[in-house]
Amino acid sequence: QGQLVESGGGLVQAGGSLRLSCEASGRTFNNFAMGWFRQVPGKEREFVAAISRNGANRIYADSVTGRFIISRDNAKKMMSLQMNSLKPEDTALYYCAVDRVRTVLGYVGRPPDRRYDFWGQGTQVTVSS
Repeated sequence: QGQLVESGGGLVQAGGSLRLSCEASGRTFNNFAMGWFRQVPGKEREFVAAISRNGANRIYADSVTGRFIISRDNAKKMMSLQMNSLKPEDTALYYCAVDRVRTVLGYVGRPPDRRYDFWGQGTQVTVSS
């Protein structure tokens, strides 16, 4: 069995930055595309960003394009989300997730085309105005 553990959340003022990390264990990390999602109370979980198995290809939600950068280090079994120019609307519980259906090396997609069904427990990000 494997697990995902998120860290790096916190309280930051609008315009500031945070870097989230996700550490994986118990599986072959580099075989899967991975992504970040977020959720606020009373709303559906929202796609934020995703990255291919080899880290070469990245996709982002329109709301974060140009502000967030997703990356991964397969040797360390770690994925990161650098969040810049944060806005109050970015406040949410952020989750690391895995697309457990293996794809070609450089492929990455987003729901509903891809199913991300393996999750961590989340890390809270709060942006004040």
